[in-house]
Amino acid sequence: MGEIVLYKIQVTGYVQGVGFRYCTVREARRLGIKGYVRNMPDGSVYIEAEGDREQLEALVRWCNEGPGYVESVKVSTYPPVGYKDFSIKY
Repeated sequence: MGEIVLYKIQVTGYVQGVGFRYCTVREARRLGIKGYVRNMPDGSVYIEAEGDREQLEALVRWCNEGPGYVESVKVSTYPPVGYKDFSIKY
């Protein structure tokens, strides 16, 4: 396993009301990623995901195909903060 980093991911498009958050939790847990996902007031979905770059890049690829209609996936890299699991924040 490589160095752990934090990806802050903004997914735009028709991604609310289509199960995107629930599917993100399932995929992140399958990949061994920690963090959270939440709906944003502007209609986008925001994800903070911690893992090694290989795991995180797999999640980013999944986000591009995720449920609904994805217009864009923007990723920023940060130092890890030590998430313990992956969940939905409301």
